Amino acid sequence: MTPLVPAAVLIPLLGAAVTLLVGHRPRMQRIVALVALSAVVVTSVVLLVAVDAGGPLVMEAGGWAVPFGIVLVVDRLSALMLVVSSVVLLAVLVFSAGQGIADGDDETPVSIYYPTYLILGTGVFAAFIAGDLFNLYVGFEILLVASYVLLTLGGTGPRIRAGITYIIVSLVSSMLFLSSIAMIYGAVGTVNIAQISERMAELPVDVQIVLHVMLLTGFGIKAAVFPLSFWLPDSYPSAPAPVTAVFAGLLTKVGVYAILRTETIIFPGPELNPALLVVALLTMVVGVLGAVAQADIKRLLSFTLVSHIGYMILGVALGSAAGTSAAIYYVVHHIIVQTTLFLAAGLIERAGGSTSISRLGGMLAASPVIGVLFFVPALNLGGIPPFSGFIGKLALFEASAEQGSPLAYVLIGAGALVSLLTLYSLMRVWNMVFWRPAKDVEGYESSSLRHMSEAPGGATLTDARTTPRLMVAATAGMVAVSVALTVFAGPLFAVSARAGEDLEGPRFYVEIVQGRGG
Repeated sequence: MTPLVPAAVLIPLLGAAVTLLVGHRPRMQRIVALVALSAVVVTSVVLLVAVDAGGPLVMEAGGWAVPFGIVLVVDRLSALMLVVSSVVLLAVLVFSAGQGIADGDDETPVSIYYPTYLILGTGVFAAFIAGDLFNLYVGFEILLVASYVLLTLGGTGPRIRAGITYIIVSLVSSMLFLSSIAMIYGAVGTVNIAQISERMAELPVDVQIVLHVMLLTGFGIKAAVFPLSFWLPDSYPSAPAPVTAVFAGLLTKVGVYAILRTETIIFPGPELNPALLVVALLTMVVGVLGAVAQADIKRLLSFTLVSHIGYMILGVALGSAAGTSAAIYYVVHHIIVQTTLFLAAGLIERAGGSTSISRLGGMLAASPVIGVLFFVPALNLGGIPPFSGFIGKLALFEASAEQGSPLAYVLIGAGALVSLLTLYSLMRVWNMVFWRPAKDVEGYESSSLRHMSEAPGGATLTDARTTPRLMVAATAGMVAVSVALTVFAGPLFAVSARAGEDLEGPRFYVEIVQGRGG
């Protein structure tokens, strides 16, 4: 199985090369991209089954052993992230293919879009299997460079402005990350994550804290935790619907993944856990308050994205196997559900000509399928039983209660309140867009919606267009996957629990990478 480890990176990379060679044949580009990502889904599932049954897989690139060579590591956490991210990338690609076929690819020029999209996937997959900090950085940079192109596709003013902000913030976080790598290498003489873990304890405590804070700050910007999340609500909604969906589902989770690795392997001590709990609390509360104040669906979803990052940071900050397991399950849940909601928002924009709830109404009669496709993941994100959102939050609250500190109990209360406000925000959207007739929404605007924020520059209006079946099918497929997270919650949570146990202290990871484990 070890030769399959780099396949998740090589397949989309080769697919990107082929799509560039056939850039003058859009239909062929679509086929190549779909085949490449389908192959990654199959490879990722095989890796997850193999790793869960037989333990982590470690590959030394070129046969060069640690510390001289590049090490690729697939453990249960990496394999889970590979599976869920490849499924999301494939579903969004189907959605965008349907949009491109219907519109002639005006929004997303095919000759650029498909190769860049596959390069984005390459960066995401490379980050998940990197066994050293420098190649984790390389994975980040690959996906960020691709994201710059995808974010500004079409060249409109709002997209260029959002792209500039996104690029500046990303460059700052990358500089912090690269500076941290340089300082860690100077202090311990290696960038291999397992070796760093062994040698970090030999450094003075104040040096460890400085290195720890620098890494967390760099990853915190990428994960969009408060107060480093200011850039996200204005950046993501300006992109085309498929790009926004894949950004919301995956890019911030790569930052969360890096924080998980940092806190469980490199800096497993509890020194910064109280600070991380405070960050989790503020991220949840500030994010959901921003969502409550929005009248634009995509901006509202962007704020809920920020808010729910707080739940994941809560699980990490608890510093226990139960907390880590709950965080891993919640990451998987949130990637699927948040992507689905953004795809549904893309369908709403296409059918209604806007994403402003003050300009929509009565869509349930005209588009009942879209109403259902938004309603189900909205309930899931809001934490309504028995959906996976409820299961994930309950697991996080139980882990917090086990930890037992006053701050942990405050976070339980805050998490419950944030869940209710999330549900309120999403049900308000469903009520205004689908349930109420359009004439009632127009009259309702003067009393309630006038206190809410539209997108910068006002609501964007387009002509309502027919919704291709392929776009609806892709969104319905993601809704089915989100429901499957509930139906198969037992096996999925069991895998998450085993992944959390693997990360309870760095010893297991270090022994596997160093060749001393089973």
